[in-house]
Amino acid sequence: MIMKLRLLKFLMLMLGLAFFGVSGAMAQDVVEEVTEAVTEAVPFDAAYGAFMETQGSFFTISNLWLLISAALVFVMHLGFSTLEAGLCQSKNTVNILFKNVFIICMGVLTYAFWGFNAMYPGDAWSIGGVFAMGSWFDVDPTMELMSSEYADYTWYTDFIFQAMFAATAATIVSGAVAERVKLSSFMIFATLLVMFAYPVTGSWEWGGGWLNDFGVDGDKEFIDFAGSSLVHAFGGYAALACVLLLGARKGKYLDNGKVRPILGHSMPLATIGVFLLFLGWFGFNGGSVLSADPYMVSLVFVTTALAACAGGLGAMFTSWIVLKKPDLSMSLNGVLAGLVGITAGADTISPFWSIIVGLIAGIIVVISVLFFDKIKIDDPVGAISVHGICGNFGTIVVGICGGGFFMSQLIGTIAISAFAFIFSIIVFGILKVTIGVRVSEEEEMGGLDIGEHGQEAYPDFAPDTK
Repeated sequence: MIMKLRLLKFLMLMLGLAFFGVSGAMAQDVVEEVTEAVTEAVPFDAAYGAFMETQGSFFTISNLWLLISAALVFVMHLGFSTLEAGLCQSKNTVNILFKNVFIICMGVLTYAFWGFNAMYPGDAWSIGGVFAMGSWFDVDPTMELMSSEYADYTWYTDFIFQAMFAATAATIVSGAVAERVKLSSFMIFATLLVMFAYPVTGSWEWGGGWLNDFGVDGDKEFIDFAGSSLVHAFGGYAALACVLLLGARKGKYLDNGKVRPILGHSMPLATIGVFLLFLGWFGFNGGSVLSADPYMVSLVFVTTALAACAGGLGAMFTSWIVLKKPDLSMSLNGVLAGLVGITAGADTISPFWSIIVGLIAGIIVVISVLFFDKIKIDDPVGAISVHGICGNFGTIVVGICGGGFFMSQLIGTIAISAFAFIFSIIVFGILKVTIGVRVSEEEEMGGLDIGEHGQEAYPDFAPDTK
């Protein structure tokens, strides 16, 4: 960019010299400046040119596919926003949307400032295979060529793809604590979770840490293709810790032991959200191939779609049998359960078995949602069940029908879930005893939109209080 500006300045001065008599001395200074800039740029340009000559079109196509996948994963944040908003009461819509806007903005920036290099430390481990110090993601422009040793994409593409994943953990927590969490406390917690905790467990597998080297010479390594545990179970168990400390919404559980449903205000919004998430998952899983390999990308697309559809049917008919009516919210969560369930093994589980995995995940999510309600753990959107429980299931099943080792998968998902839970209990617990984590009862009854933001999502439909 600097070189381009200098060249532009040079051309303008040459025109000035030709038509308006700009001094030759000034032009000579600029010629020398541009020559210096070009000389400085040549090593990188030459290296990049030589590199591209050896890679051919497959590198370019793969790099483009990964960037498209990053955009698809970004769309998932819109899906989370509409799903959470739809499954909650209208008086809390602005609050939920605000948290999701904050999460993606905060997530990308903290991943740049610390998370990326903590998650992919190379040889720079502080505690070998367990913990690495993070730093600013960009050091030298020539670093763009580093990832060519490992995969078919640039270093910058790797960063933006992984950054889209990073904020997802906090988004999972957002839905579980909705309608009663104090905004400032949630923002602090979400920042610490995404910036420090998420890269730690991510490094254990994707950064070449202890789970990646599990067994003798890594012969029984833990497998989590796109994050059933590293993303979803991590977020689900962080959410569980927060919900335990936060408590249920007022009026959710009655003294006689019955559960009073608190209905979401917009099932159309919730349905749109799930379809957006379904779409984004093709980038979430498909991009995790890390190249545009025709066979692998198409296989992952198929296993992802089959599991999602089977999960939707599994939850649909299970809820129909148990609740005596076909429940749309359960069906939507069934689709997500199937997606979460297949994510760890989308590249190794066959299409037939992906249907079985999705179907079982859809059944599990209904049982799990009802179980958590029975023990009075209030999760407005079912995030703990969808992401936490089904994330565990999807990871473990790779050790049964996806080519992994059962004990490696079991130990890995327990370790990741436990770390997320313990970290969240400590951090959210500190926030609870210092600044508080829950809004007042009056604010909860009136809605967080007015209490926290002073605005309404649907002012035209609000009751006239004049």
